[in-house]
Amino acid sequence: MQIRMIGTGSAFAKKYDNNNALLETDGFRLLIDCGITLPKALHQMGLSFSELDAVLISHIHGDHVGGLEELAFQMMFKYNRKPVLYIAEKLTGPLWEHTLKGGLSQGPLNRLEHFFDVRPLEADKEVELAPGLQVKLIQTKHIPDKPSYSFIFNRRFFYSADMCFDGRLLQELVDQGISTIYHDCQLETPGVVHATLEELMTLPEAVQKKTWLMHYGDAIEQYEGKTGFMRIVRQHESYQV
Repeated sequence: MQIRMIGTGSAFAKKYDNNNALLETDGFRLLIDCGITLPKALHQMGLSFSELDAVLISHIHGDHVGGLEELAFQMMFKYNRKPVLYIAEKLTGPLWEHTLKGGLSQGPLNRLEHFFDVRPLEADKEVELAPGLQVKLIQTKHIPDKPSYSFIFNRRFFYSADMCFDGRLLQELVDQGISTIYHDCQLETPGVVHATLEELMTLPEAVQKKTWLMHYGDAIEQYEGKTGFMRIVRQHESYQV
């Protein structure tokens, strides 16, 4: 698999766009999250929505779903097809009722399924999205009473949603064979609803060496060389995972 970060920034970052990514394998191109800045950032990379095979959503915050309205309208009016939407079953109702209904709903077009080829996913169950690409959703802590799901791809690559620090989970994942971790990182403390760099620095050396930091603030340059054994994911660069 190859991953390319369309953006690496936090919800409030202005320099690096929302933390959204493209995961590619054998010609299949999966968009991971579709935030507010995604449409413009994707265009700046020379890509269009029509070149995506599917989108996978982690949770319902603007920097992760704010671009879905444009995705839906572009695919309907420019490309005449529904985009494939993979999303946890628990999130389908809230995504429509609390995020997309106000902008997308028009006359008889009044359901999420009218705009997307919705493919609900069950947590803790591995599903094949394309030949050679499996994903399992695991619910991780972020905002109380707002479900958020991180992803395990092909049993070896962990991609966090926004999540509170959970050192035990990360160690368990490594023990189970996870070789690469992409983790959101709040640079300043306290984290409250995000893992902070200070917390992630407490991870054992073996776990840190597998960990890459993303979803960071605009001050990331000030932390060069200060992230322990953890590396920083760079916007627009491609990595093998």
